[in-house]
Amino acid sequence: MQISNAKVVSLTYELSVLDKNGEKETIEIVEVDEPMVFIHGMSGLPEAFEDKIAGLEAGADFEFSISAEDGYGEYDTEAVVELPKELFKVEGELVEDILEEGNFIPMSDEQGNRLQGKVLEVGADFVRMDFNHPLADKEMHFKGNIISVREATESEIAHGHVHGEGGVHHH
Repeated sequence: MQISNAKVVSLTYELSVLDKNGEKETIEIVEVDEPMVFIHGMSGLPEAFEDKIAGLEAGADFEFSISAEDGYGEYDTEAVVELPKELFKVEGELVEDILEEGNFIPMSDEQGNRLQGKVLEVGADFVRMDFNHPLADKEMHFKGNIISVREATESEIAHGHVHGEGGVHHH
C-alpha cells in the first residue's frame, strides 16, 4: 500500500540541519521502538515532507532535504518581541528559574494558539522573546525508513490523529 492522503504512516527518521558553517548537526532521531505515527495530510510536518514520502511503501528507505522556505520559513524579525515581566508572574511571584536566556517557554497568543518562545534577554522589567520556529531559516535533511502504511479508521480521520500505540497527540 502506498502512502497517500489519510493513510496512517509509521516511520523512523533522523533529522539533521546545516549550521552556518555548513556543518551537519543531527537534532532529532526517531527509532524503531518509538516510531513516528501520523495520518498523511494531518501530520503537522511541513507539507514538503509529506509530499516527498507520498507514494512510498512499507520498507522503503528515504533521504531528502527540505529548503528553509519549504520547511519552517524564513526567520521573521517581527517574531522577536519584548514582553513585560509582569506576564511571567504566577500568583504574583516572578518565576525566575524559567527566565533564563536560551530557555523555551510555552505561551499562548490572543487566539489561544500555543507558541514556543525562546528567551533572548531578560531586562529589568521586560523579557525579549523569539517566537520563530527553532528550525526557521534552516535547511532540513531527513533520512529514514517507512515501517508501515495502513488505512486510517473513520474515527482517526475525524479526530485528525492516530489512536493507540505511538500516536502523536496535538492538543
